[in-house]
Amino acid sequence: MSQPMPIARVLRRPVANSESLESSSLVVGALVFVVSTCVAAFTFWGSGDVPISGPGSVGQFAALGSALAAIVVFVAARVLLGARGSADGGVWHALDSPGVRLHWFDIAALAVAHAVIALLGWLAIASLLERSFTGAVVYSLAAALLSGVAIAVTAYVVALSAVRLTPMLFSLILAVFLVVGVFASMLSATDPFWWQKNLSTLGISDDVSALAFNITLIVAGVIITTIAHYATAPIPVATERDARGRSLVRLALVAMGILLACVGIFPVDRFLAAHNLAASGMALVFVGLVIGLRRAIPAMPRVFILLGYVFVGVIVVLAVFFVNGYYNLTAVELVAFLLIFGWLIVFLRNTGAMANRGEHVPVSAGSDVRGSGLAAGEGVVPSDESPHAAV
Repeated sequence: MSQPMPIARVLRRPVANSESLESSSLVVGALVFVVSTCVAAFTFWGSGDVPISGPGSVGQFAALGSALAAIVVFVAARVLLGARGSADGGVWHALDSPGVRLHWFDIAALAVAHAVIALLGWLAIASLLERSFTGAVVYSLAAALLSGVAIAVTAYVVALSAVRLTPMLFSLILAVFLVVGVFASMLSATDPFWWQKNLSTLGISDDVSALAFNITLIVAGVIITTIAHYATAPIPVATERDARGRSLVRLALVAMGILLACVGIFPVDRFLAAHNLAASGMALVFVGLVIGLRRAIPAMPRVFILLGYVFVGVIVVLAVFFVNGYYNLTAVELVAFLLIFGWLIVFLRNTGAMANRGEHVPVSAGSDVRGSGLAAGEGVVPSDESPHAAV
């Protein structure tokens, strides 16, 4: 029976394998618990009873502390992975394809996404608990311990997420981040009838609602540009035409990310032309990508191609309803928003499935194999050997 790794070895090689990763993440959580509990005890000392939610509450402290911990832990984990990943065998470089690596702005955007999810998640949980325990308060010592536990759990989860990032986890982070960001903007909007105009109305005021909405779009745009590389990396290429098609799809996804970020950078009340150009441009790029996907990537599953056509058809029908006055612009934007990002998530799943088909074809000389998910000769069975002898 194998023996567990000593703690000293775990600290020296925190990302060597699954056991050391779990153990090092627990160590991170424990350290964060000690620090955050001490800070919380100092903050709540002498406060008497502490409310569950609201200003000066346990929920507010836990949410702010979790957001800060998420940023620090995520960045530190990625830096550690870059420094120790190769020494530990490189087993956690799931996102490092040839020619495709995370840049500093990718790491910054993902760290912010984790922080926002943690912040709004704990605020929502605190609000729910306050409504469940009407009139209840928390003693200062219990408040410090609860805050420390919440922040420690966040640090543990973020540490695992940072090291085990995969394209599929990328899509999950993007989806959750968009949902919590947009809903936070809706719930904090000063104008309760914003929906009677359009979705972009959420970003035109000077309060926290506009800040949340615009930052959500900007960070989501950066994440999409990152996803563009990893979503297309597993796509196999056998000819120059396949390589060009994959590059065109990647370019279209990058353009969608940049245009989405521009929607947040240029609020509709101050930059009407630029805002509308970015929003409509993103929709047009999406339609063009769906229509041309079958020719650009012939190996893409036909069911997914058909799904894209259905999504585009629904968007066109909604646009016709808006022109005829049946739907308002907010309804059209929300549905189109959901369809586009739903398509992106399913696209990631399908490209990942393509990499696992086992249908590896030899790459012709001179073709572009960067980011294809195949090293030279990888997965190719020699004609004179048994398939079991292939590497």
